[in-house]
Amino acid sequence: MEPSIFSKIITGSIPASFIARRDLWVAFLDINPRAEGHTLVVPVEQKQRIRDLSTESQRSLIEGVSEVSSKLCSHFNIEDCSIVVHDGPAAGQEIPHVHIHIIPRSKGDGGKSLLAMFPDVPNPGVIEPNFSELAELAKTLYLD
Repeated sequence: MEPSIFSKIITGSIPASFIARRDLWVAFLDINPRAEGHTLVVPVEQKQRIRDLSTESQRSLIEGVSEVSSKLCSHFNIEDCSIVVHDGPAAGQEIPHVHIHIIPRSKGDGGKSLLAMFPDVPNPGVIEPNFSELAELAKTLYLD
């Protein structure tokens, strides 16, 4: 597998503005930020989907997301961040290397919610949920 742009950033072949470096993940500012402080947390292990990462990388990555979001909230004196993963190309992933966006958020910042990703699907409360269909799907997906 050829190194992704993120692998090249991790090795220093491409510059980045790092805010953290750990053994299994790094965090750097997004070059096309949606808001000030928009940060990417990227595992050192290059895999396209979270489920393909080693268990150790998965755990460390989530710890990194927590650490970075805490830092961003403290620095910008806010309480909330959008934490976004596009897990594969059909989900909107543009670079085939797991990465998690952490975007500092505040009321009225112009950012959208998950609902904005699917504008043709009715908003919650518009239609009655089909609880029997949901229950059937849950049975087929249930992790034993």
